[in-house]
Order: sequence, then structure tokens, then C-alpha cells
Amino acid sequence: MTEGVRLRRDAQRNLERLMTAAAEAFRERGLQVPLEEIAQRAGVSAGTLYNRFRNREALIDAVMPALVEAGVRDALARAQAIEDPWEALTVYVTLVCELQADNPALNDAVSRRFADAEALTAMCDAQMEHARGLLERARTAGALRPDCTVEDLMYLFWSTSTIVRATAGVAPRTWRRALAINLDGLRARAVGEPLPEPPLTPAQLHEALLMKGTY
Repeated sequence: MTEGVRLRRDAQRNLERLMTAAAEAFRERGLQVPLEEIAQRAGVSAGTLYNRFRNREALIDAVMPALVEAGVRDALARAQAIEDPWEALTVYVTLVCELQADNPALNDAVSRRFADAEALTAMCDAQMEHARGLLERARTAGALRPDCTVEDLMYLFWSTSTIVRATAGVAPRTWRRALAINLDGLRARAVGEPLPEPPLTPAQLHEALLMKGTY
């Protein structure tokens, strides 16, 4: 084996170790876990990590999009198989929130805590477009209040992410109560007085999620 081939193989092994260590650390502690800890788990130096990934967002983009997409895609498929439009929508929302509650990394991803991770952000945007169909189906069936938008759905995930982080060590299932209250408010039968404010526009939602220091 030539020296060049050996070095390339060593580099590939280091990359695989870093990816595996990052996925494990993110799943356990969220996307804010120190990069030095990831390097230590992988058995490489911090310099090796930074040589492969210029910053945290680059590492997140390398690891997280596929993991998030798999979970959300499964939730969408399970919801789309349900005949009742309202049940389909609520099952989808609940399954995504369960992902948030069970996995700190997915919670950070869904709530866009690291919005500079461009690949992850783009993937989350695409998944929300898929959810739009569930909303339209429930609205057409007369089960969803007519003024509900896909941006309101993102609000549910956003608020759930905050509740999950705040109550994880105190009452880890309390997010379910808050979600039930919010979902009940989206039912068509709940419409009474008009909502006090218009929904966020897509541009406003994007700006709010990208604001530094929001969390």
C-alpha cells in the first residue's frame, strides 16, 4: 500500500468516526454539544474535525438532514394513510412533536435553532410544504378552521420545542397537554371571534426563525 493510499484511507476512517460520533452526541445532548467533545468521542484531534468541517453548521449539515428527513417522512407517510382528514393532521403533528421530545437534536433542527445550517434549513422548509397538503385536506373537509396556515403549523412545532426544553427535567410529557390545547383551537368548531392577529407571512416566519439570540 502506498503512503498516499494509506493517508486517504485514514482520512476516510476519521471522517466516518466523526460522523458517527456527531450523530450520537447530537442525539444525546442536542446540536449545541461542544465540537471538542465530538472529536474526543471520535478518537481524533479537534484540529482534524475542523479540517473536515469548517464550523458547527457544516457538521450539522453533514449529519442531520438525512436523520430529520427520515423521521418526518415516516410521520407524513403514517398520516397520509389515515382516512379521516382531522385525525391525519393531528397524527402528523403529534408524531413530529414526539420526535422533538425524544431527540434533542431533532428538537433543535425542527425549531431551526441553528438556521445557518443551510442544508438542514432547506430540508425542513421542504418538509413543511409536504405538510401543507394535510392542512388543505382537513380544511376542505370542514374540520380545520379556515384561517389556519402552514405557518401556524410551524408555530406549533416552535412552541413545542420551547416547552420540551424547559420541562424535560421536570415534567417531560407536559408538552402533550399544551399541544392538545393548541390543536383543539384549530378545529373548525372552535371558530368564534376572529383571531386577534393575522398569521405570519412566510417571509416573517423565516426572519423570526433566523433571528440570532431568539433562543
